[in-house]
Amino acid sequence: MRIVHLALAGALALSPLAPLPLISPAGAQQRAPESFAPLARELLPAVVNISTSKNVAPRAGRPNAPEMPQLPPGSPFEEFFRDFFNRNRPPGQGEGPQQRPRRAQSLGSGFIIDAQEGIVVTNNHVIDGADEINVILQDKTSIRAELVGTDPRTDIAVLRIKHDKPLAAVAFGDSDQSEVGDWVIAIGNPFGFGGTVTAGIVSARGRDIGQGLYDDFIQTDASINQGNSGGPLFNMRGQVIGINTAIVSPSGVSAGLGFSIPSNMATRVVAQLRDAGRVRRGWIGVNIQGVTDDIAEALRLPAGTRGALVARAQEDGPAAKAGIRSGDVIIRFNGVAVPEMRALPRIVADNTVGSSVPVVIWRDGKEETVTITLGELPTEQRQAEAPAAPSVQGPVELAGLGLRVAAITNELRQRFNLKPEQRGVVIVEVVPGSAAAERELRPGDVIVEVQQQRVATPAEVQEQVERLRRQNRNVGLFAVENAGGQRFVPLRLNARSGAPG
Repeated sequence: MRIVHLALAGALALSPLAPLPLISPAGAQQRAPESFAPLARELLPAVVNISTSKNVAPRAGRPNAPEMPQLPPGSPFEEFFRDFFNRNRPPGQGEGPQQRPRRAQSLGSGFIIDAQEGIVVTNNHVIDGADEINVILQDKTSIRAELVGTDPRTDIAVLRIKHDKPLAAVAFGDSDQSEVGDWVIAIGNPFGFGGTVTAGIVSARGRDIGQGLYDDFIQTDASINQGNSGGPLFNMRGQVIGINTAIVSPSGVSAGLGFSIPSNMATRVVAQLRDAGRVRRGWIGVNIQGVTDDIAEALRLPAGTRGALVARAQEDGPAAKAGIRSGDVIIRFNGVAVPEMRALPRIVADNTVGSSVPVVIWRDGKEETVTITLGELPTEQRQAEAPAAPSVQGPVELAGLGLRVAAITNELRQRFNLKPEQRGVVIVEVVPGSAAAERELRPGDVIVEVQQQRVATPAEVQEQVERLRRQNRNVGLFAVENAGGQRFVPLRLNARSGAPG
């Protein structure tokens, strides 16, 4: 299975179209529209094809061979021409530096959101790297486009075109109002065939397909293929509720799994690109992880509460300056509940840089509220600095956990390739089948906190574990660092050494 990137877009002109009449016999479920034709007629003029071209380095090997025509990615003619030209290349062509650079072309989709200003929205990947962008209207008129701004993080780009004739435009709708089962239509330029209309339903909401921090896709079974990138997903009011951006398919063609960026995310991005040519996102400077059942038990979170567990508050970041520290759980941000870890980056990014917002955290068994002044998301997030080095102490066995730990010495630093600034207590042995082994702890991992308390020596680790046992706690929360970063690991405290926990 593979993910094939397709497109994005946005809209914001034209008043909403009237709802399409539906056949709804009394007492029956609402059925499919009798026809999508009236809606399609209204919307097609605002959906455009996008053609880009750029110079690419020549491929070595056959400098004088005939060039294959540039076709849309995935075109049904692509394989035919490739086989034909491979069979008919001159024999004996070796490698040579004399081959000329060639022009590569690609096709995508987009839509006009402002007829007066000629604003077009599409995917960033449709125009990325292009030195010429042309927007093709429904009547085949081709217009050279100006790039207004791009946002690779959400794969959105905004273009501007100038045209003497009146343009059609479409408006964004409220994607939060769309429900699973709602009818939708997609319009775009699949395989370069131009204004193509397909219909389906909203199959799911809030999909994470592993494309980035801001994944929150609408899933649809409306047919979406390569070349649909940047095309709109409409509701039955003719409003753009999504920007078609990806498909999951084993063959590269529609398998009924299409993904669209919600309009409520796109409108904010498009507005900033139009105003400033770039997007500024709120940032608080934390590394986070999910809250599992064991972690929730260890922290005594109320039933049903999850949020985002702070694995590290970056030095001098907005969160650290506000007093947030490792082990806190962010459960509400500026009045918005944080239902799970992956929701937090989107919630934070939606807030204005420089604003001060209340943040509700869970710490030491109760809720606390702190105020954070948001920074701007940097290109590369900084890493927190480690505290001062501890005194040296011999190895200690943590009975019941299957661990032996030791203070960091020069010899252990070299053995486990630890950084010079690394602080904490290094794991030197993990008993197979133990609670620690089941949690995939390894020799060379470094324990830096136990139950949100910093530890610098093996004795401090042991002391914290025994304290939790005296409190009849079943799970302890260990902050562990390795080459992959820091994470929280919940360990059962009543597990016997050498046996599964």
